[in-house]
Amino acid sequence: MFVSKGKIQDNLGRTLILRGVNLGGSSKNPFGPPGWSFSPESLKNPENASFIGRPFPLEDAEFHFKRLNRAGFTFLRLIVTWEALEHAGPGQYDEAFLAYLRKILIIAEKWNISVFIDPHQDVWSRWTGGDGAPAWTLEKIGIDLEKLDASDSAVTRQNYAALHGGAPYPRMIWPSNYNRYAAATMFSLFFGGKTYAPDLHIEGENVQEWLQNRYFAAFRHCYRRLKNCAAVAGWGIMNEPHNGYIGCKNLEQAGSPVMPIGPRPSPWDGIRAASGNTVAVPLYNSYGLNSRKHVFFNNYDNRAVTLFKEGFCCPWKQAGVWTEEHGTALLISKAHFSLFNGRQVNFMEDCYKPFILRFIETIKELNENAFFFIEGIPSGMGSESRLAWNKEDPPNTVNAFHWYDGLTLFTKQFRSWFTVDPVTKKIIIGKKKIQAYFIRCVARAKNWLHDHVSENINEHSAGRPALLGEFGLAFDMNKRKAFKNGDYSRHIQALDMYYNAVDAHLLHSTVWNYTADNSNAYGDGWNDEDLSIFSEGKERAAAGWKRPYPMATAGEPLLIDWNLKKKVFKYRFNADGAIGDPTIIYLPMEFFGPKASIACSLRFEFLHKEQRLLVFNDGASGEKEIQVSGKETTT
Repeated sequence: MFVSKGKIQDNLGRTLILRGVNLGGSSKNPFGPPGWSFSPESLKNPENASFIGRPFPLEDAEFHFKRLNRAGFTFLRLIVTWEALEHAGPGQYDEAFLAYLRKILIIAEKWNISVFIDPHQDVWSRWTGGDGAPAWTLEKIGIDLEKLDASDSAVTRQNYAALHGGAPYPRMIWPSNYNRYAAATMFSLFFGGKTYAPDLHIEGENVQEWLQNRYFAAFRHCYRRLKNCAAVAGWGIMNEPHNGYIGCKNLEQAGSPVMPIGPRPSPWDGIRAASGNTVAVPLYNSYGLNSRKHVFFNNYDNRAVTLFKEGFCCPWKQAGVWTEEHGTALLISKAHFSLFNGRQVNFMEDCYKPFILRFIETIKELNENAFFFIEGIPSGMGSESRLAWNKEDPPNTVNAFHWYDGLTLFTKQFRSWFTVDPVTKKIIIGKKKIQAYFIRCVARAKNWLHDHVSENINEHSAGRPALLGEFGLAFDMNKRKAFKNGDYSRHIQALDMYYNAVDAHLLHSTVWNYTADNSNAYGDGWNDEDLSIFSEGKERAAAGWKRPYPMATAGEPLLIDWNLKKKVFKYRFNADGAIGDPTIIYLPMEFFGPKASIACSLRFEFLHKEQRLLVFNDGASGEKEIQVSGKETTT
């Protein structure tokens, strides 16, 4: 594969539409028995963790890759965490896991499946409520792992019940960890330690350099072990990075949360709580509204807890952001994180882009032709969250943005005729208007990357290829009714509308997610999420995601239109008569029988059992249209 004029093409010159799935949700955790990842024991002895068996046991790989190939998914975003590579300690790589991963990828190649490796993280690590970084990254700055929850520096699924009287883990609260002390501090040090904690050193290096160098080395080592695997098409940089406190103009004011649920501490609240102070913070409901109630941070068992081990203190106290007098915490520099080299900081340009470029350079030393998939921060919709990509920047890059239907994700309910735009706060009524809104949302999310290469140039002739790297919905929505009655009609409606937005922009895409060990009891096995398109060996809402699409086009794609209700697929493209190999269209047999009606002025061959339609230009050029009429769904 290579990039030409903003398109990803194969070696035959055909334009590709890459379509697949994230593999998989449970890869965020070490391998273990069902439900184990929800227990406090799963956070014990981090050096002994093993990710062998993620995304699935080796003996099951053939079965799963065959299933994905049959579903038309030939391009996967493969989840690999930093912790999976280097959990035992700095420089101690899990060679057994890498050997297992290599065997998995050899089987993927057999089934004509390509992947890009996604260095995955959510809210920094499993110990801060998510996944990603090894535990020792926290310990190196003096954090006591046992006190993260008790000091309210993080909220984890594993420890929530014990600290809250047996109460159930609140729905979708995990993203609030981006606004809590531990994750915010680690991201601030990782991306801006040289600027905001210049005197904090680990083993003789500034904390930023030390952390980033370990990250680069781990994934460089991973690449060296996998570089000869033909299935590897490219590399992500980091899943959903975050700015931490960087850019905060006033530490006393709580910023906009990634997801507006639960307690909302200001940075100063979190900093004080981590150092043993009790503070009151406002509580927000699932709709992002202040309930006018307050909860106390760091008041476990009627006593305050200090997060740090003996001999360590808050790095922001060390950096002079605050001090303590007569037992009272005093804020000295509330705008500490707002400046960079004497001017207003731009996190994307000043901190994140240099990290991206260093990662790319690290991997390109081993393979100068490698592809890289870059993405922005989770809440990156504003101009301050846009990243400029210029002519002199690395060319083999893909804009791998994410988008979710926020109202459905937060509330776990979907109505095809009603939604609310979180940006404008306006109510939208009517399926057609909501479909148009989803199409606009995808365009808005895509624009986080400011691609100067394509400015003032026709969008079909140049620019950065774009892939919607994550989208999807919770299958346990609507109070899990579908688990009981088998009615996934609303899930199908939602997924169909999401994919319609993908098709409207001719996008590459990888839906979130395929979890091989998903179950109704434990979902994806991570933070009570349940977004896997398969569960307990069965497809879920397949009519929403198993769709016809052009896999390879002998020319330029112009329009993709799939009408699920009428079972009619239309595809328009500019044929290139110089390309002798056929256009390949995936036609799932659930919709298209061996006698499907095909209207096309070009010569074609329908391979029903292979679920492929081959269309030959035979020297013809110009705009062409294909229409295929299918049958009623059997899902």
